[in-house]
Amino acid sequence: MVHRLLDEPGAEGERLRSLNEEIESCRRCPRLVAWREAVATLKRASFAGEAYWARPVPSFGDPAARVLIVGLAPAAHGGNRTGRIFTGDRSGDFLFGSLHRCGIASGPTSVHRDDGLRVRDVYVTAVVRCAPPGNRPSPGERDNCVPYLTRELELLPSLRSILALGSFAWDGILRAVEASSHVIGRPRPRFSHGGEARVGPYALLGSFHPSQQNTFTGKLTPEMLDSVVRLALERAG
Repeated sequence: MVHRLLDEPGAEGERLRSLNEEIESCRRCPRLVAWREAVATLKRASFAGEAYWARPVPSFGDPAARVLIVGLAPAAHGGNRTGRIFTGDRSGDFLFGSLHRCGIASGPTSVHRDDGLRVRDVYVTAVVRCAPPGNRPSPGERDNCVPYLTRELELLPSLRSILALGSFAWDGILRAVEASSHVIGRPRPRFSHGGEARVGPYALLGSFHPSQQNTFTGKLTPEMLDSVVRLALERAG
């Protein structure tokens, strides 16, 4: 299998890059637009000298990915600052550290969109593309963004498994898969760490989100996340 980056030639990469450009210009949710831009003005003291991205954060990864990793939304001083999903904060380092240990990321940390980090076999995205106040998007904001997730499913032809980081991502994926005209049986699959369900053509797996609330308390350990990432790769064939 040939693994292309989004900045390399190839039909898959071109279509995904075009979608990312569309996402970056989105202003559908007034509350999120106001918040992401306010955060970029106020900044955190440790990042006072940096220019924040302050736009919807594009997805990142391999257009030939067999595994999709889905989070909740960019962090206000993470992806909203750096311009890449799961980048510039401890949650991102926890995730990319796992991808590196599993052999699908070139490095264990994710610092900035121009840091040279590369991944293979995986595409990293989120249900909501703008940083929400309190990390809590509204149902309407979620629904405005899910169509982007649906289109990513359609533009990743090699995709076989999906790893949802948290219950919000799990629910978002179910909505996106249903919007792709795939029937999800009843009762709907329920989220749990290590949980697994078949949704349309995909194996859906769940993991606790790598937020500090989970990683600092030991609710999610590196070994736990590595195990689920490896299972997602195994299910992808």
